[in-house]
Amino acid sequence: EVQLVESGGGLVQAGGSLRLSCAASGFTFDDYAIGWFRQAPGKEREGVACISSSTYSTYYDDSVKGRFTISSDNAKNTVYLQMNSLKPEDTAVYYCAADKTGVVAGMPLEWEYEYWGQGTQVTVST
Repeated sequence: EVQLVESGGGLVQAGGSLRLSCAASGFTFDDYAIGWFRQAPGKEREGVACISSSTYSTYYDDSVKGRFTISSDNAKNTVYLQMNSLKPEDTAVYYCAADKTGVVAGMPLEWEYEYWGQGTQVTVST
């Protein structure tokens, strides 16, 4: 059974940091790309960052570039999203997802990702 389990969300003040984790199981992790998406209240889900588990290529949305870092620990089948200098506009439910093509070619798009986690809430207060 394929599972993606996010953790690490919470409430933090603006300027603070959080590290999200995405633990994967049930598929060959090294073959996949893992993306982080987020959905704020009343808004569509958007791609934040993604990483290829084979090449470690990464991509970041402009809104998080320089503040967020995505990384992969293939030995643990886990992808992390280190979020620094958090802003209130980063408040959202964050989801990780897996793409079997394993390719990172730009902005992660929802339709490219087959498996999804349940999400973890990140709230940034002013």
